[in-house]
Amino acid sequence: MSPTFAIAADHPCLPGHFPGRPIVPGVVVLERVLEAIERAHGPLPACALPQVKFVQPLLPGEQARIELEGAAPRWRFRVLRGETLIASGEVGA
Repeated sequence: MSPTFAIAADHPCLPGHFPGRPIVPGVVVLERVLEAIERAHGPLPACALPQVKFVQPLLPGEQARIELEGAAPRWRFRVLRGETLIASGEVGA
C-alpha cells in the first residue's frame, strides 16, 4: 500500500508561499518522502537527493500518495495526486 498524505491549510510552511494562492513547498513534499522510506526501511543515515523533479504544484488539502522502489542504499520515488505526477526522483543513503 502506498503511503498517502495531505498538508493542512494551516500548516506553518504556507504563509508567504505564495500569498493569495498557497502551494506546498517542495521541501515539505520531500520530507514526506523521507518519512515514508524510514517507515518502510528504518532510520536513514545522512542522505543525498541526486535527482528530484517537481512537475506540478501540490495545493493545501490535496491528497497525494508516495510510490517507492528500491532498497538501501538507493530508492526511486514518485509523488502523485490521483494519476497526476507531482514529483519524482532518487534518494541515496
